[in-house]
Amino acid sequence: MTSLTRRLGCLLGVLSVGTSLVHGQAITTVNGEEVTMLTGTKAEHTTSSIPTNLYQTYTTRITLGTTTDTASSILASVSETGNATDTALSSESASETSSATLSYLTGTNSHSTSTSNATASSTESAQPVPTNTRPCNNYPEFCDRKYSNITEVGCHNSPFVRANSAAANQQLGVVDQLNDGVRFLQAQIQWAKNDTVPHFCHTTCDLFDAGPITEWLTTVKDWVVAHPYDVVTILLGNGNYSTPDFYVPHIEKTGILRYIYTPPVIPMTLNDWPTLSHMILTGQRVVMFMDYMANQTAYPWLLDEFTQMWETPFDPVDRNFPCVVQRPPDLPADQAKNRLYLMNHNLNGEANLLGNVLSVPDLSRINETNSAEGFGSLGLAANNCRSDWGRPPNVLNVDYYNMGDPPGSVFEAAARANNVTYNRKCCGVAASSAQRIEAMLKVPLTLGLIWAAFWTLV
Repeated sequence: MTSLTRRLGCLLGVLSVGTSLVHGQAITTVNGEEVTMLTGTKAEHTTSSIPTNLYQTYTTRITLGTTTDTASSILASVSETGNATDTALSSESASETSSATLSYLTGTNSHSTSTSNATASSTESAQPVPTNTRPCNNYPEFCDRKYSNITEVGCHNSPFVRANSAAANQQLGVVDQLNDGVRFLQAQIQWAKNDTVPHFCHTTCDLFDAGPITEWLTTVKDWVVAHPYDVVTILLGNGNYSTPDFYVPHIEKTGILRYIYTPPVIPMTLNDWPTLSHMILTGQRVVMFMDYMANQTAYPWLLDEFTQMWETPFDPVDRNFPCVVQRPPDLPADQAKNRLYLMNHNLNGEANLLGNVLSVPDLSRINETNSAEGFGSLGLAANNCRSDWGRPPNVLNVDYYNMGDPPGSVFEAAARANNVTYNRKCCGVAASSAQRIEAMLKVPLTLGLIWAAFWTLV
C-alpha cells in the first residue's frame, strides 16, 4: 500500500470517529469495534483521461426494430452536437399492442370486446371492468401508470455498505433495500488491480471495494426472478470512462439481461415509456442506465442516462436542495420537461483533516434530510421540484435510506409524491445486529486526531 493510500485510509478511518464527535452522528458498531479502517484491493491508477464529449445529443430520433438484432434496425445515428428532432416512428415500435390480458391485469377501462357478444342488444348491462389488486412496485395504482409517471426511492451508491466507514453510503445491503421498497439502485464501476472483472468501488478501489459487479448484479437478478411484479432500475456510474464493451460480457454472465428492458426509440421522451404492467407482462423488468460512454447503437438496452434523464446537483451540501439541472449542462428547459429526472438528496459535509478535504455523508442531519417534511427534508425538496417543473422527480436518490424520522420516511415522501398511501413496515435489520449509537462515541476527538497523525507519520 502506498503512503498516500495509507494516509487516506487513516484519515477516513478517524473521520468516522471525528465527525461523529463534532456533529453527533448515528454510528453503527460491529463486534464492539468503534472504528473500522478502510481496506480494499490495491488498484493501479490507469484511469483514462476524462473524455471531452461526455454528453451525447441526437440529431434525430432512432427507431429500433422488434427483432433481436436491434442494432441492424437503427434508422439514424448519434452525434455529439445538435438538438433532438422527432421523426416518424414505425407502428410496431411507436405504440403498445393492446390485449385483454394487459388491460385486465392493470384494471384500466380499455378492454377488448368479446366477439361472441358482438351483437348484444343495447339493453344488456355492460360487463364490469375488472379491478386490479396485484401491486406493481408495491402499489396497485402503479400498474397502469407509465414508468415515467412514478416516483421511486433510489439508493445512492447501493453496494457501498460497511459499518463505521466514512466512504459508505448505505447501512443495509441490496436485498434489504429491495425488500423495503427501493426500486432504483445506483453504483460506480472501477477497475481493481490484478482482476479482469470490473468492481464496484467508491472513487477508487484503494478506498472502498465492494467486490466484482457480477456478484451484486447476480444478487439483484435473483431478487428480480423471485419478484415477478416488480420493475427495478439500475444506474451504472462509469467511473473509469471505459467503453461499454468492457462491461457487457460481465453483465451478460449474471443472467440479468434475460429481464432487461430495450426501448423502442432513442432517446426516450416521457410519453414513450410503457406502463409497469406492460413491462411486467413482457418480462422486461430491469431498466439499466449508464451515465457516461453508453453506446445504444451497439447495446440498445444500456440506456445513455443524460439523453433521457437529468439530475439535480450532485453531492449536494446546500440544505435548500435547489431543483436545477446540473447534468447534462446547458439543457434547455423545454427538453428537461420531457425527460425523466433524478433528485439528488444525499446531503454531504466537507471535512478538512491534516490538509485533506473530504466529502462524506452528513449523518448528523440524516434524520432531517430523509424526513417527509420540514426544512431540508426529502419531502419538501420533492414538493419544490414539483412546483418548479410541474411534476415530481422520478427518483429520490438518498444515502442511508433506512434512516429518517421515523425510519421509512423516505418511502412516505415518495408515496406523497405519487399520491398513494404508504403503509409498509421499514426497515430491514442490519446483518450485524449491531448497536446503534446516537450522539457521541466515548473516545475524545483529540485522541482520535492524535491517532490519525501518528499513523500518517509512520
